[in-house]
Amino acid sequence: MRIIRDYQFVEPQDRGASAAIGNFDGVHLGHQSVIQLARDVAPDAPLGVMTFEPHPREFFAPKSPPFRLMRRDARAHRLEKLGVDKLYELNFNAALAGLTPEEFAKSVIVDGLGLSHVVVGADFCFGKGRSGSAKDLIRFGEQMGFGVTIAPLLEESENVVSSTAIRSALSNGQPRDAAAMLGHWHRIEGKVIGGEQRGRELGFPTANMSIEGLHPPVFGVYAVLVDVLDGPHAGSYGGAASLGLRPMFNGQIPNLETFIFDFSGDLYGATLSIALVDYLRPEMKFDGLDGLIKQMDADCLRARTILAAE
Repeated sequence: MRIIRDYQFVEPQDRGASAAIGNFDGVHLGHQSVIQLARDVAPDAPLGVMTFEPHPREFFAPKSPPFRLMRRDARAHRLEKLGVDKLYELNFNAALAGLTPEEFAKSVIVDGLGLSHVVVGADFCFGKGRSGSAKDLIRFGEQMGFGVTIAPLLEESENVVSSTAIRSALSNGQPRDAAAMLGHWHRIEGKVIGGEQRGRELGFPTANMSIEGLHPPVFGVYAVLVDVLDGPHAGSYGGAASLGLRPMFNGQIPNLETFIFDFSGDLYGATLSIALVDYLRPEMKFDGLDGLIKQMDADCLRARTILAAE
């Protein structure tokens, strides 16, 4: 998959795609249906996705609480798995935000990327002030020579599949409900960073990862699936992870600490993808380390039982 970040400098081989347009945070089932439509309506064209970085919400409200379900690298990995050929991950800046809907259609879709067809959701808005609608896009397509398909909103169990609904499920400790809407496990992806090595001292060495910038699922302990994406230990494993502030040790910044079952090795600097499978319990503060270790043993046993059934 090729990633193109500037619509004003596009190689000839990266033009002519049939592209789904949106933010695709989480790449949930609704997003996947839009991407599949882009493939179906123009099967002979390269399959493209147009998205934006940073997320427009981050651009307009940089101090708002973290809301993203995945970072840009994780999104790219998921889109590549879906067979996307061209990822137009456009730099979202004041210039792009200031384009009128007609200017966006002409400068970005036609002159910049040379898209042959675009697919958007029924609630799609674009251009300065989100003033352009899906109906406007159809009109511009007819005028400027590109095809437009409007994808209906996808429903799951009578509810519309959305990033908002997925965030709600994660906040309520329901990762399986989130997975049902995503079409895959909710994953937190990132590099392993240095920690205080308390887990190692307790007999549970953990791989520590930052969740900065991401919507935080409810704090607590999870049964997880672990993909080590690079380095000498690349592969898939099971584990138990603690997400939160570590109340036993007065933590101040939330992070994700994962104990990988039956694993020995150095993962510092490696990129991990941690899938939240089941929520086991909330964070707890114990009277002493013996109580914590006993609970961690119970957590790991329960996580192993859950993962063995997957």
